[in-house]
Amino acid sequence: MWFPGPVFRVGRGHPYCVGMPTIYLIRHGKASPEAADYDELSPTGYEQARLLGAELKRRELDVGPVVSGSLRRQRQTAATALAEAGIDVEPVVDDRWNEYDHLNLLDRYPIETGSLQQRLDAALTSWTGTGEAGEDSWPLFRDGVRAALGEVAAAVGKGRTALVFTSAGVIGAVCSTLLDTPAAGFIAMNRVVVNGSVSKLVHGRGGTQLLSFNDHAHLEHGGPELMTYR
Repeated sequence: MWFPGPVFRVGRGHPYCVGMPTIYLIRHGKASPEAADYDELSPTGYEQARLLGAELKRRELDVGPVVSGSLRRQRQTAATALAEAGIDVEPVVDDRWNEYDHLNLLDRYPIETGSLQQRLDAALTSWTGTGEAGEDSWPLFRDGVRAALGEVAAAVGKGRTALVFTSAGVIGAVCSTLLDTPAAGFIAMNRVVVNGSVSKLVHGRGGTQLLSFNDHAHLEHGGPELMTYR
């Protein structure tokens, strides 16, 4: 995939892993589960995105490719964070960074009792364990994420950082794959990814590796209301 436009430097460069291509997997801000349209950032989501942008600026990154899924909440997070960070670039939109359809999975693998999280975990367990093929299958989702990651990793120049605005399921799929965990690892990671958090990958001769997962320290001073998972 070609990433058009110039490279934008925000400061002098991150002090860690200097020279190695870096990828930030960024979860979108809080959506609107109580509203008619879930796929819309809530006021909390916008504040998370703003604080994320301030953190990106503070880290003084040499920014390379910027990518987003096509979901509205992902694109709104990207626009808000980039504006706050002073990064004047339009993200490349790639559907492979979109979230799985959780409502479809809850309907496909229904259970009658338990919290929403418990029912979703059960649905994900069934989804990842069936070995089904097809348009909405776990293998297709996982392999699409792997391919998208590979393209971003190949496009990041030495010492630069790619920003990818995506969702918890995608981040869980990437990180659990890099750690070579069973499907239970994907489900556990998916469960705890905080809105507006950053998971950091580095890419080198040995491939792509997970350096940090679910960093959300930039949200903590905003109070417990910014610690959200939907």
